[in-house]
Amino acid sequence: MESRDTGTVMLWFVGGAVLGAAVALLLAPESGEDTRRKLAGHAERGRRALSESSQEIIDRGRELYERGREIAEEAAEMFERGRRVAEKNINDAI
Repeated sequence: MESRDTGTVMLWFVGGAVLGAAVALLLAPESGEDTRRKLAGHAERGRRALSESSQEIIDRGRELYERGREIAEEAAEMFERGRRVAEKNINDAI
């Protein structure tokens, strides 16, 4: 039920955005060519910003992955040392 409501809201939102864009193009004070050029420029700047943000997120993800791997290796080494100490104590007690 809730997913249908979300779908309906999204449909209305997209429809409103398309209608708003169409009205804005029709009422634009500049020629179609100028408007298209401006839209293309804005789209290109948006694409570049998105690309840069995506690259930053990917780089940060790699850093976090690497740090997590190092922590896991350190934990495995600590576990192994603890196992050896426990094994030695058991053998000494026997």
